[in-house]
Amino acid sequence: MSHFEKYRGRLAPSPTGYLHLGHARTFWVAQQRAKANGGELILRNEDLDATRFKMEFVDAMLEDLRWFGFEWSEGPDIGGKFAPYNQSERMNFYRAALENLRAGNFIYPCTCSRKDILAATRAPHANDDDEPIYPGTCRQNRESEIGNRKLSWRFRVPDGETISFEDGNSGEQKFVAGKDFGDFVVWRHDDVPAYQLACVADDAAMEISEVVRGADLLVSTARQILIYRALGLTPPKFFHCALMLDKKGERLAKRHDALSLRKLRELGETPESLRQKFFIST
Repeated sequence: MSHFEKYRGRLAPSPTGYLHLGHARTFWVAQQRAKANGGELILRNEDLDATRFKMEFVDAMLEDLRWFGFEWSEGPDIGGKFAPYNQSERMNFYRAALENLRAGNFIYPCTCSRKDILAATRAPHANDDDEPIYPGTCRQNRESEIGNRKLSWRFRVPDGETISFEDGNSGEQKFVAGKDFGDFVVWRHDDVPAYQLACVADDAAMEISEVVRGADLLVSTARQILIYRALGLTPPKFFHCALMLDKKGERLAKRHDALSLRKLRELGETPESLRQKFFIST
């Protein structure tokens, strides 16, 4: 099992809305893989984005997961040896990772707004990936020259290098740095770690051996592999699940309230009936 002695998987929902069937199906795969490997499943509450999450969604998330049949051995509600399990309480881990990246000259300060980047971007981004390819405007920036302007920290990708990994579900994946994805934010201008950095820091600290998540994060995995490498860490294995689509062929999002676990439960559905209807293909 690579460098990990014991299988450790994780569920990592963010409390920005009610969990829907797409989440449940991916999480179910994570739980089944943990059981099949005689391992453990860890619950992490990804509550860093204070502009989007609400406390009511945290309680609802725990309740909906338990109702559906999920079980975890470590988490925000029960603790564990890698506590805390709320990302909002783990800032020291993220700051330490940021400092290591700065010390290694892997990142640079960026003063571009999203509007600036969209106006100058040299290539479109994939529909399932929300980060446009950065044109490199601030690559030569020095922090000392920026003054009091708002800045984010951006990872400098090795242009032209192919980042490849073996996905447990989809086989070999290859992405070219600078073409399929560009320099990406690891620390936001509002002084919050970006998903890529927080995810790597937590998965490494919690000794996660396999990350199970949606196929929309395949490109993110390539980015995260670069962070693992820069920090001198060994990446876990990856298993990306096919996304669940609505009747229009669009992937499910938290705005699809009709397919939230909470709504389906109100309509009299049971976890067993939902799994039978929607999870047969997994």
